[in-house]
Amino acid sequence: MQSFLEKFKNKKILSVLAQFFFQGVVLLAPIGVTIWVIVSLFNWVDNFLPNLLNTLFPVKFAIVDGKIPKVTGLGFVVAISLVLVIGWLSSLFFVERLVSVFDKILDRTPGIKIIYSSVKDFLEAFAGNKKKFDQPVLVNVDALDVWRIGFITQESTDHLGLNEHVTVYVPHSYAISGITYMVPLSRIKRLPPGVSASEAMKYTVSGGVTDVDDDPET
Repeated sequence: MQSFLEKFKNKKILSVLAQFFFQGVVLLAPIGVTIWVIVSLFNWVDNFLPNLLNTLFPVKFAIVDGKIPKVTGLGFVVAISLVLVIGWLSSLFFVERLVSVFDKILDRTPGIKIIYSSVKDFLEAFAGNKKKFDQPVLVNVDALDVWRIGFITQESTDHLGLNEHVTVYVPHSYAISGITYMVPLSRIKRLPPGVSASEAMKYTVSGGVTDVDDDPET
């Protein structure tokens, strides 16, 4: 009888410890992954400058063991400053015209055109002047009363010979990929006005785990 009680107590202790362990994992995992991504990105950007200088000028600026030493943070600051300067220069009229000419050249170059235009349009869809992922909707593409969260990227598909259709991009959960659908307007439902595009994207990418606030007053 005593051994049975001891086993019961041991199992209960192990169960409590397991519960605490998994609670700790749930708490620490998102923080750890976030820190890892930020540190990895920082190190990648920070290493870019010395690696570039060591490649271009392997001896001229060498200080230690024939290489330019890394100064922590300097490469990151230089890279961010360079992006900011280029962004500022691109807003100037004469630079904007020059960039426009360069843009047209790349956009008409066979082979390069596909890569350049795809990357440019994708980035502008998120952060540029042509934001596309700002109209979250529910789209029915599988079966009756089965809905996916998507984003309208084109209000009309007349150029594809489809009248009364729209183009909807549907992102995948836990991935950076997605599927593009051309669907009739009758199979589109607008989300409540309080649901922002970022909330809809997080809800989809997280597999429906993230809560969505549909109250515009909060």
